[in-house]
Amino acid sequence: MARWWSPTSAPEPRSVQLLLLGVALVAAAFYAGTVFRSPASPALVLPPPGSRSPDSSRTQDGGDPKFTNRVSLSYRTKPISVPDYGVAVCPLEYNEYVPCHDASYISQLKNLDRSRHEDLESICPPQEKRLFCLVPPPNDYKIPIRWPTSRDYVWRSNVNHSRLAEVKGGQNWVHEKGKLWWFPGGGTHFKHGASEYIERLGNMTTNSTGDLRSAGVVQVLDVGCGVASFSAYLLPLDIHTMSFAPKDGHENQIQFALERGIGAMISVLATKQLPYPENSFEMVHCSRCRVDWHENDGILLKEVDRLLRPNGYFVYSAPPAYRKDKDFPVIWEKLMNVTTAMCWKLIAKHVQTAIWIKPEDQSCRQKSADMKLLNICESYDNSSPSWKIPLMNCVRLNKDQSNMQKLPPRPDRLSFYSRSLEMIGVTPEKFAKNNKFWRDQVSMYWSFLGIEKAGIRNVMDMNANYGGFAVALSNDPVWIMNIVPHTMSNTLPVIYDRGLIGSYHDWCEPFSTYPRTYDLLHAFDLFSHYQSQKGYCSLEDIMLEMDRIIRPEGFIIIKDENTILSRINDLAPKFLWDVTAHMVENEESKPEKVLICRKKFWSIV
Repeated sequence: MARWWSPTSAPEPRSVQLLLLGVALVAAAFYAGTVFRSPASPALVLPPPGSRSPDSSRTQDGGDPKFTNRVSLSYRTKPISVPDYGVAVCPLEYNEYVPCHDASYISQLKNLDRSRHEDLESICPPQEKRLFCLVPPPNDYKIPIRWPTSRDYVWRSNVNHSRLAEVKGGQNWVHEKGKLWWFPGGGTHFKHGASEYIERLGNMTTNSTGDLRSAGVVQVLDVGCGVASFSAYLLPLDIHTMSFAPKDGHENQIQFALERGIGAMISVLATKQLPYPENSFEMVHCSRCRVDWHENDGILLKEVDRLLRPNGYFVYSAPPAYRKDKDFPVIWEKLMNVTTAMCWKLIAKHVQTAIWIKPEDQSCRQKSADMKLLNICESYDNSSPSWKIPLMNCVRLNKDQSNMQKLPPRPDRLSFYSRSLEMIGVTPEKFAKNNKFWRDQVSMYWSFLGIEKAGIRNVMDMNANYGGFAVALSNDPVWIMNIVPHTMSNTLPVIYDRGLIGSYHDWCEPFSTYPRTYDLLHAFDLFSHYQSQKGYCSLEDIMLEMDRIIRPEGFIIIKDENTILSRINDLAPKFLWDVTAHMVENEESKPEKVLICRKKFWSIV
């Protein structure tokens, strides 16, 4: 893959003028062969002859398929029948199609609790109402700019929306800069920059003696993340964030985050538990996230309590205008009543930011329950995945303190043998063998892909097991969304105990993300699992979803049973995938086949 954008120097705001000069001349540079460089700004580099230019017309590249007759608004049939000429292409207006967050479908549904934003949750249409066609890229789509430059700049044509720039311009979320979107690192509560805000939070949690990392923060859940600048600026501290926001009036905020190369997904705190395990985060953060924490007896705060580790922090920041709201004293009183009943301790309050800490000692909660101030969850199965489970208006007591384990900081946490591994029957020897296996596998994968590591940023492991694939990539310039199918062994607690992020999911449903948001998908023994669940969903359903979320020229690595690989190999051309087969060794040192699929760059004319 050719290099379009040098990742060696990320621009700072002081170099914006130099960058704008480069943008003004970029068209001439691409066609005249000129390379513009500045010591303070990223360099636009011409691709080598014969490769794809990110700024060239697709019609100039004879290798790209172009479609007119194949365009059709096709729906899923039962049984699925893929024509010889291939899967149909959705009309261009569906280039941002997110099946389970389709407003046109959800608006027709009755009996949704819209007062609690149930309409913003993932609601998948029945199979017969799902599109079964390839989602097209928008006109003038370009291969994304490489990380770390993408943290600050992305191609405007890839997310061609101006609403956030117009509405949030004064808060420095995003600004238009010629052919680029520029992200200066601001947010609703930190319009002067996320770095200063993060430093302030570190001071508040450590009495001005340290930062968030020294406060023990390794994993953060960012509620209502906007364009995820908070997450982006936590990375220098080696703090990893699961960022989410709804597909609402700011509907393309998650699309912006993923285009920047920052981990995020579409989600909302509404009527169901979030798809993450309990005791997974050292911090839950809300910076004017538009969540009514005080309503419904504080049920949303009790979901936060489920997700926080003992001694974890809840950070609540509201803008100055909210503090002046006539209802704020009542809201604050309700908030304090709920947090006090849960025995959260308010450890810092500065202007519009308040920080609570979740207790490790359980005795206070039991007293609150005895005084009828708090409901204790009577019985629950913490070995079951949190997947489409209604919110519970209660908190959980860890009556067996011996089950709680102090985890080391990153990077030691990546290879730490945690109690969550022991609880699912994984021995230290098996764990060590699994780690070595994935180190060897990933080394071979890179050789099969044959590209620079800088060409991959957003990675999803569709069947993550213990997270070994992600750990083997931990020194590479990528982030990994680790998915544990809810019908498989519940290993997501292991993944979070290793300092990684991920989610539960059901691959018979589309994932809550925009099209073209991942550079690499990894499917290890995934298809055979769903094939074993008769009538659940088809191989073609999963392939269609893979095609939707992988970017053009992105890679899909598939290891599975030979009969399944043969079917995928036959179907791949109908999905416009190129396929090569390679031999690897499994954990028993026996040879197995792996398919490397690459999605073609195609367009509608």
